[in-house]
Amino acid sequence: MPQPVLSLENLLFRWPDQVGACLDIAEFSVVADEQVFIHGESGSGKSTLLNLIAGVLTPQQGNITALGQPLSALSAAARDRFRVDHIGLIFQQFNLIPYLSVLDNVLLPCRFSARRSQRAGDPKQAAATLLQHLDLDAGLWQRKATQLSVGQQQRVAAARALIGRPEIVIADEPTSALDAARQTAFLDLLRRECAAANAALLFVSHDLRLADGFGRQIEMSQINRVAGFSPPPAGEGPGEREPGVFQRSGSIDRLALSPTLPQRGREEKS
Repeated sequence: MPQPVLSLENLLFRWPDQVGACLDIAEFSVVADEQVFIHGESGSGKSTLLNLIAGVLTPQQGNITALGQPLSALSAAARDRFRVDHIGLIFQQFNLIPYLSVLDNVLLPCRFSARRSQRAGDPKQAAATLLQHLDLDAGLWQRKATQLSVGQQQRVAAARALIGRPEIVIADEPTSALDAARQTAFLDLLRRECAAANAALLFVSHDLRLADGFGRQIEMSQINRVAGFSPPPAGEGPGEREPGVFQRSGSIDRLALSPTLPQRGREEKS
């Protein structure tokens, strides 16, 4: 049996302002080249789970192991380094850097990870190929992120996640701003690029129409033993701001390549 590239064991997580846990997962694993579609009701813990897998959050109990590395054994800085080297992220708040061009946003992982740059071969050519496949015209590549539509920004975030062939790709509602035709093209490219890199793909969406073509489909209630976890009250989640361009200060190499943490430690609506 293939060794998992990602495994969770006896995981328990709760937000600081909650009495009970929002995630209680006995076991969950993914092997290389596996493509997993994860769905569930709003507030079921999907985005929290992805933040834990990405090493942005740490559980109060249990183990998360990625590529043989226990994430809890790493410092926050080491988890940031591991993330940029090995994990491609496409999140609802896709965190583009507003003063960088489209091309430079896509190249960010290669700037901060020699490993991703080496795996990309020629990073600029790799970026151009991904942008072309995602139907972003070359005339847009030197524009700043603020000059793009939300749908275009989402495709830039996808290209950034895929460049340098990371071993694990995490996508949280990545097609929400795309029309039907571009959804199909996006999913085809995402699955094809992950398969070519032998990468594991974890794809979260509420839209079950997108599940076709994924080798494994999981409903959150199948793995999360917590029932009835509620989403944050109105005004407490990050969905109150417009998605796309990153708006907080901080270390560019960490935050540009990480999901936006929900305000007040709560999961955003997903």
